[in-house]
Amino acid sequence: MPVRQPVRLAVVGAGTISQSVHLPAVHRLAGLFELVAVCDLSPSRAAAVAARNGVAVRATSDYAEILASPDIDAVLLATPGTHARDARAALDAGKHVLAEKPLCLTAAEAAELGALADAKGLVLQVGYMKMYDPLTEVAAAELAALDTPRTVRVTVLHPADEPQVEHLRMAPPADDVDTSVIDAAVAYEAERTAEALGDVPAELARYYRDVLNGSVIHELSVLRALGFALPDSFDSAELWPWPVTGEPPCLLATAPLGEDGAARLVLNWNWLPDHPEYGEEIAVLARDGRLRLDMAAPYLADARSTLRVERAGDGVRRDTTARHGYDTGFVRQLEEFARSVRDGAPVRSDAAGAAEDVRCLQALLAALAAREGITVGGEAGGVR
Repeated sequence: MPVRQPVRLAVVGAGTISQSVHLPAVHRLAGLFELVAVCDLSPSRAAAVAARNGVAVRATSDYAEILASPDIDAVLLATPGTHARDARAALDAGKHVLAEKPLCLTAAEAAELGALADAKGLVLQVGYMKMYDPLTEVAAAELAALDTPRTVRVTVLHPADEPQVEHLRMAPPADDVDTSVIDAAVAYEAERTAEALGDVPAELARYYRDVLNGSVIHELSVLRALGFALPDSFDSAELWPWPVTGEPPCLLATAPLGEDGAARLVLNWNWLPDHPEYGEEIAVLARDGRLRLDMAAPYLADARSTLRVERAGDGVRRDTTARHGYDTGFVRQLEEFARSVRDGAPVRSDAAGAAEDVRCLQALLAALAAREGITVGGEAGGVR
């Protein structure tokens, strides 16, 4: 049954993303959410973050305690890595789930979790906040008015994390963590990666887990939100420098895009550790105009995206820069999560979409492997 009172929420994972954007967004939406608990593997960090967010917010390092609590309706999973195990446990316990990306590393897991949520009558939403950015919806409408997109260029400038989070003034990592839980999570991810890719070199497996599912997956969710069907194969894909030199290699890939393949996708992800700030641009070149969407940087509670559209009409070129509202994608996704839990509204970023993203990333990994003469197996071996 839909929950009519504020959604009683536990935030699981009290690290960077929770402290920078999730918890401020929860407080901004105080009429929709009641923050009940903060859970983190570090008891000291859980206690410190809970104390900063309200005297009634309790702290725990025991996820099982969260799942057993009758006063918690939903969990926001913001732990590192894949969230499939914790999402499954929460759904089994009758909790609604908003899980940070990646939800999972295999399409089979996505299908299983989606079916479990449906069977339980629970909400399972993936934290693709860029799908919920107010300008993503505006850009989709503008794209629908353009004639025949020809090139879709996605460019990411990814600096090291440390400069991006200096403003949070977070304490150093705690040393009171149960490392056996981390070891179990690492082993689980290794097993799921093998199911996804088969026996591939460790460098490719790590790139699939950390970069493709940790960052590039956001770009796929935005493309879907803009109305594009994701490619099921890539014409070209390369990494450089390769072999890996200790830093994540940069990525350049091309693929047909759209139902009829009329457009070409050019996907460029760049590891630039000393770059001053994160950058992400989606540019669409069409027969009669162009569009450029610059997504807001992460870890900033009030950062907004920008959109520029140029379109020829009756011989006149229109050049418009749009800003729509002050709420970010993080706030909007929480609002929609509350509506889904309380009112049964449909989920925009569901498990089926996560499965599409996983299959596309597996096709991309297969193209990268083929360039190096490596054969992939698992789910990726069956991607066409």
